[in-house]
Amino acid sequence: MFVDRIMIGHGGGGRLSQQLISNLFLKYFGNPILNALEDAATVMLPQRKIAFTTDSYVVTPRFFPGGNIGKLAVCGTVNDLAMRGALPLYLSVGFIIEEGLSIVELEDIVRAMAEAASTAEVQIATGDTKVVGRGAADGIYINTAGIGIVDEKLNISAENAQPGDKVIISGTIGDHGMTILSLREGLSFKADLRSDCAPLNGLVKELLRFGNDIHVLRDPTRGGVASSLNEIAGSSNAGMLIDESSLPFKPQVKASCELLGLDPLHLANEGKFIAIVAASAADNILEVLHGHEYGKDAVIIGEVTDKTRRVALRTYIGSTRIIDIASGELLPRIC
Repeated sequence: MFVDRIMIGHGGGGRLSQQLISNLFLKYFGNPILNALEDAATVMLPQRKIAFTTDSYVVTPRFFPGGNIGKLAVCGTVNDLAMRGALPLYLSVGFIIEEGLSIVELEDIVRAMAEAASTAEVQIATGDTKVVGRGAADGIYINTAGIGIVDEKLNISAENAQPGDKVIISGTIGDHGMTILSLREGLSFKADLRSDCAPLNGLVKELLRFGNDIHVLRDPTRGGVASSLNEIAGSSNAGMLIDESSLPFKPQVKASCELLGLDPLHLANEGKFIAIVAASAADNILEVLHGHEYGKDAVIIGEVTDKTRRVALRTYIGSTRIIDIASGELLPRIC
């Protein structure tokens, strides 16, 4: 389908996003580092390998159970660095603030950022502030960039999934996406929906003891688990077979998805990661995950196959269906 205007779906992490990146941005910006399309780029400096990433946050509503746009901005960038096995060190913060935003609300956002940075043991080292006219920014947008150091012996990349590897998810799926949806649409489910927004670098640090048995790490944010698995399969030229009976969901998230006819595999997560690991190390990795606050619900959900670029789900009744990337935008302004 030919599209000559930007649509909301271009920002959703699905098929339209991939087309925009491939057909426009890589056309002009493409280079070996960028073309890998990892959560963070890794680059060699004269004496150190570092990871470098950037992201922008436009979530609405700005405050939600489990966090706010400020906490999300810090955790999201820290997590992107951690997905390359990096030790996050420094962040930059850029604020685009709409005229009329309450100073009290801004202070709440900044305080949450400071608390999240302290928890993640990173420093906010530089920043910038711009103020735009009323109606131009929906309150506040935040951009963060981050750098961290990487052990040169590690090679954690979406290109590394191998047939026989186990696929692990670090916890329940879809918590952030369903929380934002319920708030935005004024839905009352009589359920305690709460975002999973959290910094994952401490948990990832625990896993790095397994060295190169950790093949891939990816946090399934926009586009959810479905997009992340397909991206990994494409980068690794491999397939995935996921067991539906193993997928972990909070009961209230699963019930809400069934009520609304949504696939939770397409919902955003902000405090979970997918780990693709050597089968021989999977049980020991799970044991480490279960000993951490952010990994206590981790489970093996499937394995890597040789079915090239094919992500499939074995259903409860034993049939198989393809897990595809969403074509449009399930829920805009999710992060």
